[in-house]
Amino acid sequence: SPPSFFQVNRYLTPALYAKALSFFSSLADSTILDLYCGTGTTSLLLAQKAKRVIGVEMVEAAVADARQNAERNGVTNVSFIAAKAEEVLPKLTADLKNEHLCVLVDPPRKGLDESVRRSLLSSDLRELVYISCYPETLARDLRDFRQQGWMLDRLCVSDMFPNTPEIETVVRIRRRG
Repeated sequence: SPPSFFQVNRYLTPALYAKALSFFSSLADSTILDLYCGTGTTSLLLAQKAKRVIGVEMVEAAVADARQNAERNGVTNVSFIAAKAEEVLPKLTADLKNEHLCVLVDPPRKGLDESVRRSLLSSDLRELVYISCYPETLARDLRDFRQQGWMLDRLCVSDMFPNTPEIETVVRIRRRG
């Protein structure tokens, strides 16, 4: 639908998402939070390998698209929440405290909201995969995680729109120790 986010480079998007999914150390027994999930593309890909996926997106039309995409593709281990990540993340991480939790974030250019960073940092989360379309906010967010004992251990850059300054970066960060 018109207000929904969707990666438009149909040639490089599959490689970008495959790389992001390959960065997770283990998905088979995991519950995945897919924050800023848009129309659910990454959620549906994650659902092929994970125990359960919960997509969070604030654009209600995109959530409706994501639910339709899941239904059309017969994916039953995924659910979608229409809300701002910063509003639901504290409760989700508390509710999922006893599960093997992994998180994928693909935020807009403004990066992660400060309250999202705080919620992720205060959770039991051990690794985070981050897809970024804006290096400046990615650097800011990574700095905050590094200051709290996290480390960057994987990185990949994709030039989604050649001859423009637009690039997508995928990183995995992990808690030290």
